Amino acid sequence: MSEVAEMLGRRGGVATFGDLRAVMSARAIRTALADGHIRRVAKGVYALPTSPVALTAARSHGGVVSHLSAAQHWGFGVINRPTLPHITLRPGRVRRLTGLPCSLHWAEVPVLDDVTTPLRTVLDCIRTLPLADALAVADSALRARAVDHDELLAAASAIRGPHRRRILQVAELADLRAESVLESALRALLIEAGLEGFVPQVRVHDAEFSARIDLAHPELRLGLEADGFEHHGGRQALARDCRRQVGLTVRGWRILRFSWEDIRFDGRWVVTSVERASGLAPLTNSALRAA
Repeated sequence: MSEVAEMLGRRGGVATFGDLRAVMSARAIRTALADGHIRRVAKGVYALPTSPVALTAARSHGGVVSHLSAAQHWGFGVINRPTLPHITLRPGRVRRLTGLPCSLHWAEVPVLDDVTTPLRTVLDCIRTLPLADALAVADSALRARAVDHDELLAAASAIRGPHRRRILQVAELADLRAESVLESALRALLIEAGLEGFVPQVRVHDAEFSARIDLAHPELRLGLEADGFEHHGGRQALARDCRRQVGLTVRGWRILRFSWEDIRFDGRWVVTSVERASGLAPLTNSALRAA
């Protein structure tokens, strides 16, 4: 690796020509570029070929990584990956025509190493995303202890503008007990449908048995499971799931299990199923015949 590439690596994989020129010769920079050790991503901006896409795009425009791209950077749960990096520029800054493709935003934002802070990232995602996607980010940020719930509520309360009410509502709904983005998405369906009483990660246990249910209505003894394939892909997992299902059933629990496809692409069916199991919606004649 060339000296220029090593310097870029110490700067997070991206730097301006001026930053590089301050510590090495222009000839060394040109040689590293010609040899493919570095690449030019905008006028006067260079990056390692393996540098993070979002960070490279941000620095190619003189901005910072934000929104869903920042959520990915901090390791928060994301339901839908962004097709382009999300970048925030300071108000009044003009987009660089030579910069890398990205989704641009303009705002004064708090940053850490050219990425919006975890708290600001969660607020941006709540402001711009559908409820399921926003909850996935917020829940996982709380679960990772990257953001404190009281801190999130205080920041949401301090916001002024047309989105303040929604941001505060979603911040109040965020719950660190949710263990996956699919659980967050399932809870969002229930919230939007006005189905109340379901609590994340309810424990059912006695001297002989212990299990946790993704979402449960304790009074109705109705549990909902958000089933990702990775947790049920082998024979041992199948046997364990069967024992768990029987253990819950003999203790008076009814369990509805929903797949990723159900939750993400057929939410109306999920909600209707929960309503019927809760006794909130009667089975139609056709449904009774099918049963």
